[in-house]
This record gives sequence, structure tokens and C-alpha cells, in this order.
Amino acid sequence: MTPAGEFEADEAEDALSLDPGFADRFDHDPRPPCQLYLISPPAIDAGFADRLARAIDAGSVGAFQLRLKGIDDHAIARAAEPLQRLCADRDVGFIVNDSIGLARRLGADGVHLGQSDGDPRDARAQLGPAAQIGVTCHDSRHLAMAAGEAGADYVAFGAFYPTATKETHHRPDPSILGWWSTLFELPCVAIGGITPDNAAPLIAAGADFLAVSGAVWNAPDGEAAAVARFVKLFG
Repeated sequence: MTPAGEFEADEAEDALSLDPGFADRFDHDPRPPCQLYLISPPAIDAGFADRLARAIDAGSVGAFQLRLKGIDDHAIARAAEPLQRLCADRDVGFIVNDSIGLARRLGADGVHLGQSDGDPRDARAQLGPAAQIGVTCHDSRHLAMAAGEAGADYVAFGAFYPTATKETHHRPDPSILGWWSTLFELPCVAIGGITPDNAAPLIAAGADFLAVSGAVWNAPDGEAAAVARFVKLFG
């Protein structure tokens, strides 16, 4: 089969529905408890470092992604400095969204790549063997396997629920998390509109991380209380 034919076959496989009980048919070692992967709000101010500290200190935060759109790299670098230091002090991974170059400039712990943001192999070459490289895979098993083969450290599926954080065009079923966590060791991240009220099915399906933004930063009773509600779900 030609490479084009192989791609078409993989795309066709993606179109087939997964058995929701797929993961239940296999015996596998339990994975570590689910954790939060915090994503910054679209705009931050000088007081955001204190908010981030409160969120992290509430527990079960494994990573923080700085995602600021519409401003130049110099401004992002200035905003990043106190946040990166805070994450280092608390042993939380500091991840830069989209830009391999900016991640290298900041000495970040890693970079998260969308499908049009670069190749994981290039990110590895520029950032080194210790960098954490994540890839958005939408609702595609094919893209997730390709990311793993290219050296990604985690794959992200979503959006699972409607979200105002960014425009989305893909809505995977939670069963894709069970499929991935049953067959592959790389962690998977669930993203998109996740709140304490709708997170339980994603945790049960096999998400290693829940990527959350608005549910934490827009919580009426504060970020620490919001994180605490997620922590209760992790068991």
C-alpha cells in the first residue's frame, strides 16, 4: 500500500466508533492518580503569580501551561519569569504553548504543540532529551500514534465538552482515553470545557491529566476552592 493509502486507511479507522467497554476487556497495571494540567487564562496581570501559587498549593497539579495569544515573545518572556520560578519551586512542570523557540529561550520544562506548531522531533532536537513535549491530537487515534512515534511525551485529546477558551472542531468520546491508556504507556491529557461537575467520566475512562483553565480561574469562590473540588474526584 502506498503511503497515501496508509494514511487514508488510518483516517478511515479513526472514523470507526470505539467500543466504550474496550478498556474493560484487558488486565493492565493501574496508572498513577489523575492530576491537573493548569492552562493560563488568555490574559494575566502582575497578580497572577499569587493566584497560580494558590491553585498549585491546593494540590494535585502536575503541570502549568503558559498560553498567551496576541502578544509578542518579549512580553510573554517577562510574564513568564515569576511563573516559571514559582513552578520550579513547587516541582510543577512549566510548559510553553505553541512555540518551540520561546520554550528554548525560556529554558522551559517543555512545549505543547498543536498540529500546525511544529514536529516533536524538531522540538526534541532543540529542547533536549529532558523536555516534556506534548501534542494536540483532537479526536484522532492516528494522530496520537504518530505523535508517540515522533517522540512526544504525552498526547492530548479534546475538546470533550463545549469551551469558550478556544474554538474547537472535534468532540471525541471518552472511550478514546481508555483505548489509549490500555494500549500505550505515554500519558494522555483530556482537554476542553472540563469542570468538577463533568470530569468524572474522563477520569474513569483513563485520563492521566485534566487540562483546565476557565473552571479554575473563573471560579466564583477562587482558584484554590476550584482545584480542591477536582482533587476530591481523584481519590
